[in-house]
Amino acid sequence: MRTSAEYYADLVKMKPNLYIGGERVGRNDPRIKPGINVMSVTFDLAQDPEWEELMTTISSLTGKRINRFTHLPQNPYDLMQKQKMVRLTAQRVGGCIQRCMGMDALIALSIATREMDDKYGTEYNRRFMDYLKGYQRKNLTAACAQTDMKGDRIKRPSEQADPDAYVHIVEIRDDGIVVRGAKISITMAAYADEIIVVPTRALREEDEDYAVAFAIPADWEGVHLITRPVSVRERKKIKCPFAEMGVSDSMVVFDDAFIPKERVFMCKEWEFGRRLALLFADSHRHSYTGCKPAVSDILCGATALVAEANNIEKVAHVRQKLSEFAGGAELAYAAGIASALYGERTSSGTFFPNVIYANVGRRLMGETIYHEFNILSEIAGGLAVTLPYEDDFHSQETKSWLDKYIVRNPKIPPEVSHRIWRLVENLSASGMAAWYEIAGVHGGGSPIMETIALNIDYDYEFRKNVAKYLAGINKELDQTKILKEKPTFGRELF
Repeated sequence: MRTSAEYYADLVKMKPNLYIGGERVGRNDPRIKPGINVMSVTFDLAQDPEWEELMTTISSLTGKRINRFTHLPQNPYDLMQKQKMVRLTAQRVGGCIQRCMGMDALIALSIATREMDDKYGTEYNRRFMDYLKGYQRKNLTAACAQTDMKGDRIKRPSEQADPDAYVHIVEIRDDGIVVRGAKISITMAAYADEIIVVPTRALREEDEDYAVAFAIPADWEGVHLITRPVSVRERKKIKCPFAEMGVSDSMVVFDDAFIPKERVFMCKEWEFGRRLALLFADSHRHSYTGCKPAVSDILCGATALVAEANNIEKVAHVRQKLSEFAGGAELAYAAGIASALYGERTSSGTFFPNVIYANVGRRLMGETIYHEFNILSEIAGGLAVTLPYEDDFHSQETKSWLDKYIVRNPKIPPEVSHRIWRLVENLSASGMAAWYEIAGVHGGGSPIMETIALNIDYDYEFRKNVAKYLAGINKELDQTKILKEKPTFGRELF
C-alpha cells in the first residue's frame, strides 16, 4: 500500500491548477500542507501493525490487503469498523478526517451503477469496478464533488438562467463526454488524487443533461480548483499536533472538461439522480456517526482540561455540562452501530447502512454542535479570545508576567497552562473553529436533507395505526413487521 511519503510525492507532481488568493499554485504550496497532514494520518496508521485490523482489510474485488478507506463494506462488521476507523482517525487529527468523502462516493457508485445496469442494460458497474481495482491498488484518495452552485434555488437545473449553475453534459462523443459547471464547498479537493462527481438532487426528464457521474484526476485538463485553506495561527515554540492540521475547500470548475468513457458512471439516467445523491449522502451520514462523536470527544476533553486549569473541574454544574458531551456523542455513535446492524445487502454486493439510524445520528450531532462549542466557551471564559500572542510568552520583557498570571490552578505549571489556553483558543476562536461549527451543521447535507431522508423512509403510517388502536378507532394492530425485524449481524442470537 502507498505510504504518506509516496502520497505526497505523487501530489507535488500534479499540474498546478489550484488558485489561492489570486495566484495559481501547485500542491507544494504551504497553505494546503495542514490538510495534507490530515490525509497523511490515514496512510500512517494503515502502516502501523497496532491498527492493521482496523485501518486495513481484504479487498472483496482482488483478495489483497487494502486501506479500509478504499473498501466496499460487505457486512455489518465492515460498517462498524468503518465507523470506528473514522472516530479513531478524527481524534488523531482534531476533527474531520476528510478522506471518508471519497470512501462514501465509492460505496454509492458501487450500488447505483449496478442498479442502472439492471434497468438499462448499461455497463457502468463494470467500468466502475475496473476503476475501483486501480483505486484500491494505488491506495488513492478522492474528494466527492456533489454540491453544485445551484443558482436560483427556486428553479430546477434545466430552468436556470445560466445552465452552468449545475454541472452538466454539453457534448456526448463516442469516446466520452464534455462537462461544464462548478461544484462548491468541496473539502480536500486541493490535495486529493481524484475528484468523483455525483448529482446533488432529484432530477426530472428535462434535467437529463445534469444526470452525470464520473471520476477524474484532480489536475485534469479543464478542471480548476479555487481553494480556501483554513488552519490555526502558526505556532512558534509551543508546538502541538492540532496546530499542524487543517482543511482546504475548493470551488471545482469544469471548463468544458473532456471525461473519457471508461471514467463515466452515469450519463443522462435522470431517474437515478436522486438515488445516487442519497446513496452518497446517507453513507456519508453514517461516517458522521464516527466523525462527529470524535469532535465531541475533542471538545469534551478540552472543556474538562480547561475546567481543571480554572480549578473548577469538581463543581457540580461543570460535571453536568461534561455529561452532555457524553450523552450526545455516544447516542450518535450508537445510532451508527444500529445503522450497521440493521443495514442491508444491495444487489451490487455492497452492504449499506440503515438510512433511518444513519440520519438520526447525524441529525442529533448537527443540532448539538453549537451547544457543545458554547459549553467549552462558557467553562473556558473570555481568555479564549483575549489570550496574548505566543511571542509575548517568550519575550524577555513579558514572559515573567505571563508565566505568573496565566496560572489559575497552582498544581498546573505555566507552560502547561499556556498550552491548555492555546488549544482552547484554536478550538473555539479561530478560523478552524468557525469551519467546524458550520461543517457540523451542513456537512453531509443541510439539516433539511436529513428531514427529507427521514420523511421518505420512516413509517409514520404504522405509528398512526398504533394511535388509532389505542384510541379505539381500529380494533386490530399489526405489529408483525416491526417486532420481527432483526439485525443482519448476529441473527443466530435471536
